[in-house]
Amino acid sequence: MTTRIDRIWPDPGTALDDEMLLAAYAFPEGRTWLRMNFVSSADGAATREGLSGGLGDDADHRVFDLLRRPAHAVLVAAGTVRAEGYDAMRLGGADVAWRESQGLPPHPVFALVTRSAELDPESPVFADAPVQPLVYTIASAPLARRSALERVAEVVIVGEDDVDLGAVRADLAARGLTRIHSEGGPSLFGAALAAGIVDELCLTVAPTLEGGTARRIAASSGATPTPLRLLGVLRAGDELLLRYATREG
Repeated sequence: MTTRIDRIWPDPGTALDDEMLLAAYAFPEGRTWLRMNFVSSADGAATREGLSGGLGDDADHRVFDLLRRPAHAVLVAAGTVRAEGYDAMRLGGADVAWRESQGLPPHPVFALVTRSAELDPESPVFADAPVQPLVYTIASAPLARRSALERVAEVVIVGEDDVDLGAVRADLAARGLTRIHSEGGPSLFGAALAAGIVDELCLTVAPTLEGGTARRIAASSGATPTPLRLLGVLRAGDELLLRYATREG
């Protein structure tokens, strides 16, 4: 049974179907757009027992899957890929059919960000990939690791000692991958905020208090105050699904 999701604002609606949800989260046309998607507890924890998946319920998982559907590229940090046990960026049959009906390729491009190039080239992320992944790394990453990854992915150097996320965004846009959907993690989000390249935040607020020392959804060495503009509020039971823009669309 599909988890019921209602729209609270701006236009109230009940029991939104997938097409209604996709419309509520539509990318703007004609521009490059970087969307960040996170779940957080009510007291700000981004993980439970080290994993973000422990906080989300069926409604969050439903939206999580749907947000990949219209994306040109799914951008994720290598640490998140390892911690959350990612497989290949391969969508399901309904998602593929929808994308093809919209003139999109069957699957989005999986774009991974890593300073160390510490990714297993034999993992399902690469071995089962329907589209060759992109790996963004730095010139000082170990040459042996970069060479191993070059056999299974396109490796792009975007900095000498640190990843230039502005260059990542620009490279994706130059490839025509302008709808960029990012699933974290917190360090990637924090660095993207510091670089001033985030356009949108989709945030699920889980109805729980976690306590402890879990990280926030954005982590960086310095503060980056970033005003947000509310775009939409959905509700699934006691859970809220919020959509914000960081600048005027």
